[in-house]
Amino acid sequence: MTVTSMPQPTLPAQRVPAPGEEAEDVILGVDTHKDIHVAAVITTLGASLAQLEFPATAVGYRQLLSWARSFGVLHRAGVECTGSFGAALTRVLRQEGVDVVEINQPDRATRRKRG
Repeated sequence: MTVTSMPQPTLPAQRVPAPGEEAEDVILGVDTHKDIHVAAVITTLGASLAQLEFPATAVGYRQLLSWARSFGVLHRAGVECTGSFGAALTRVLRQEGVDVVEINQPDRATRRKRG
C-alpha cells in the first residue's frame, strides 16, 4: 500500500484565549494570484486552522490581515511572488510589523512531469 499524503489535523477556528491567557502564535501563508489571494493560517506546530480567499485589493489585504490575526499573534508570513502579485500585500504586512518570507513557486514543468 502506498500513502501519497498525510491528512492535516484541523483545529477549531478562531479559538479565543481565556481571560489572562496569552494568544497563541500563528503563521500565515498566502498563495497569490492576479485577482485573489488564498490565505491559510497554521499553528507554529503546523496544524491547519483555516483557509480563505481575499480580493487582491487594499481592502482585501486589510481583511486578510485582520482575519489572520483573529487566530492569534501574527509575527511571520510566507508569501508567494513577493515581487509581482504579492508585492502590495507584502508591503502591507511589513508595515504592520509582520516578517515576510518569500515562498518560491514550484517549477510547473517539473510538477507536470511528476503528475
